[in-house]
Amino acid sequence: MKFDVVLHKEETGYWAEVPALKGCFSQGDTLDELKENIKEAIIAWFSVDISAEDEVISIAL
Repeated sequence: MKFDVVLHKEETGYWAEVPALKGCFSQGDTLDELKENIKEAIIAWFSVDISAEDEVISIAL
């Protein structure tokens, strides 16, 4: 899956949001750190209560 990620530059670093995934955002001091953090945020977004059976899915980013 691919998602659009909106990057924002702040005085002290960066933050990003994924508009297609409500509430999915992260921050980082550098762009490299932000890239890793937003990947983790996307994975975490999908891991929240995905089914009543507690099935596990893998997502390759």
